[in-house]
Amino acid sequence: MAILSWHQRQLNKSYLYNPTANTLTSILTFIQFLFYLLPLAHVMAGSLLAIFTALLATTITIILIQIIRYNRRYTSLHLPPGPPCWPIVGNLFQVIFSGKHFIHYMQDLRKQYGPILMLRMGFKTMIVISSPELAYKALIENSQQFASRPAESYSRRLFSSNKFTVNSSLYGHEWRSLRRNMVSGMLSTARIKELRLTRSRAMDRFIERIRSEAAASPDGQSVWVLRNARFAVFCILLEMTFGLLDLNEEHNAQIDAVMKKVLLLTGSRMDDYLPFLKPVFYSHQAKALAVRREQIDTLMPLINRRRAILKDCSVDPNAAPFSYLDSLLDLRVEGRDKAPTDDELISLCSEFINGGTDTTATAVEWAIARIADNPSIQCRLYEEIITHVGQSRLVDEKDTENMPYLQAFIKEVLRKHPPTHFSLTHAPVHPVSKLGGYDFPPDAGLEIFLPAISEDPELWSRPNEFDPDRFLTGGETADITGSAGIRMIPFGAGRRICPGLALGTMHIALLVARMVQAFEWWNHPSQPPLDFKDKFEFTVVMKTPLLAMVKPRVWYGK
Repeated sequence: MAILSWHQRQLNKSYLYNPTANTLTSILTFIQFLFYLLPLAHVMAGSLLAIFTALLATTITIILIQIIRYNRRYTSLHLPPGPPCWPIVGNLFQVIFSGKHFIHYMQDLRKQYGPILMLRMGFKTMIVISSPELAYKALIENSQQFASRPAESYSRRLFSSNKFTVNSSLYGHEWRSLRRNMVSGMLSTARIKELRLTRSRAMDRFIERIRSEAAASPDGQSVWVLRNARFAVFCILLEMTFGLLDLNEEHNAQIDAVMKKVLLLTGSRMDDYLPFLKPVFYSHQAKALAVRREQIDTLMPLINRRRAILKDCSVDPNAAPFSYLDSLLDLRVEGRDKAPTDDELISLCSEFINGGTDTTATAVEWAIARIADNPSIQCRLYEEIITHVGQSRLVDEKDTENMPYLQAFIKEVLRKHPPTHFSLTHAPVHPVSKLGGYDFPPDAGLEIFLPAISEDPELWSRPNEFDPDRFLTGGETADITGSAGIRMIPFGAGRRICPGLALGTMHIALLVARMVQAFEWWNHPSQPPLDFKDKFEFTVVMKTPLLAMVKPRVWYGK
């Protein structure tokens, strides 16, 4: 396919993180070639064997020189403290062989080195900050200074059309154009209100799906929460993206399956940290290219169908009047003289769908787990719904805005269970940057360790307790955008804050309200007691997926 030509050209290239990495990768690839020839040494003439030995010795010498230069470049800077590291691999294997969950490893390092520290993960340098003051300085006060993104792996560049998405693009004209279009085109207050009917239909299908799954279960009451919440959010975002209202659940599930493959392939791997291992992972790159083809084959028919509708609305009179794709088709990005290509449209549409699906669904699972574990919280949420809505109609998104306990509950869910343990990686815009009195290496990534802030005993009373009342009148406050001070930033902060924050939190509140209005919830007796341990997949999810028991409310739907 023509739209794959760029990616096919890139398949044999490495995306490295600094000039030293480029040089070392070339050298180590040459060593691989030399050792490939080693079995032939017994048939080599003496002179050829001498040449081989000399080349190998020279190559090793060059590697040592590069390591020395690399270390000198860093030792000339006043860097944050951190654990001693090994040549080339840095702290990578120390982390791997620690036997600890990475956040527990980071908590130990924080106790030893303080609120700003440095890790060298192979050829990647991470500056990790875990204090609200430093986070505010980096993301709010100096937001432009740390508003870019680091270099990325082959797979991530492949699925972002060479960093042509809102999240991945470098700070500059391109990023501003893409973000402005997403916010004004789909995430403005007016546009969100226009899409109320889309969400209402999706919520009705979601509740019916839970009811049907429970009825079909062996005990007549069991449902998997995350799977159902995820699919509901996915369908909403899919409809918002393409404006097609007649996609059935089976078709949506097929699209979702492809999107999950994309997410799996964009996770970190060893060759992201040690690029000279790229040849070992060549099959992974080929697999990524195959999934990209599958993604194109899946989404291009939807794009072409929307184009046909825009030319002639009679093609599908029931289609939505506007979609995110509409805003992209003729988008003019600063510094470019053409609209996005089909390949770029696929990346931008996929970003809109994937960016809001798992973060929202994960929060809903954590919320229902807390509700199932605490009957008094469930009772208060239901009483608030009845007080504001009564028993004659379904709760809608406008109602949720006027439910203080529900809003406090959602905020506490996001405090205790943010979608990820670390903010999306920031990178300095300019080569010379300082943070917390330390030099910031130009090739380093800035990571915000979120649990250290949202559970800091100096910021929160009883930080380890789950208590929505802390956010009610007279209690604790927290601006989740971070603009008024950083205490919890589940969606990031500053210039690179998640543009879908308002939409995502509204979806979480509406899903939870409809679920509590329709059903009583409790933990399945076959499941272990809820311990709220987590693991990282696309987001931070429950280590043991929540299988909940439901009982329909007597009045609901009558």
